[in-house]
Amino acid sequence: MTLIETRGLAPMTDRARLRWTALGDTTRRPPVVMLHGGPGLPDYLGEVAAMVADLARVYRYDQRGTGHSPWQGRHTLARHVADLAELLDTWGVPKTVLIGHSYGADLASRFCLEHPDRVAAALLMCGPFVGDWRTGYRAERARRMSPAQDRRRGELEELPRRTEEQEVELLTLAWFTDHADLVRGRRWAARDALRRRPVNWAMNGELGAEGRADPLDDHLSELRVCLPGRAELLAGADDPRPVAALEALALRLALPLTRIEGAGHEPWLEAPGAVRAHLRRFVRGAPDA
Repeated sequence: MTLIETRGLAPMTDRARLRWTALGDTTRRPPVVMLHGGPGLPDYLGEVAAMVADLARVYRYDQRGTGHSPWQGRHTLARHVADLAELLDTWGVPKTVLIGHSYGADLASRFCLEHPDRVAAALLMCGPFVGDWRTGYRAERARRMSPAQDRRRGELEELPRRTEEQEVELLTLAWFTDHADLVRGRRWAARDALRRRPVNWAMNGELGAEGRADPLDDHLSELRVCLPGRAELLAGADDPRPVAALEALALRLALPLTRIEGAGHEPWLEAPGAVRAHLRRFVRGAPDA
């Protein structure tokens, strides 16, 4: 079965333009929207979209200021939530299945808080993390590195400006520990350090600071009410970010949590069969919009 891919550049009300991609049959409902992580990275979920695009039309987009979505200006969580609402209007999608990865899971959660009527189902993958998860993450990341690698990563982060080679080296060191298999993880990280570029560090800093000032933790009671009837958490069991944080979130939101064994922060790379089966079950079970 050949799936048709279409692309577009959608204007936002503040004159930003967002590049989007759709894959699959427009007659299948409800459509899926996949939200990539970062913040500050372009979309990287094409491989994941292909796992379910024969079941439903799958939309993805580069968040403003990343990839092919040109934008110069301040970033706010509210504006990113509004972007998704405007894109749904552009696509003629009244209600969608949201699948968010990493920061995209945080964005999906905040979208549910603002627009619960537009979400038919939500799968939060490898996020959002609540509580003091960063301490455990930093410790586990350092454990997976050699002391020399950890020192070098710190040196590169402190540079006021980095050459292209230094940026690739930094991203490779920052990302390879996300994987359970560190040997293959090093290859994936080096590949992605070239593909997922350029990183919008300003966006990363602005949204990160806002997220710490107004953490999702403070809105969980409201989120529990706003989530759709079909909502789940999915995690890589060997993600350096503590899965215990997602277990705590699952309890507070009364959601099922599935752990993919032998996989890290991008579980579709290390356990593609398990992730594909889970996504297909989830999309098939989403209520008709």
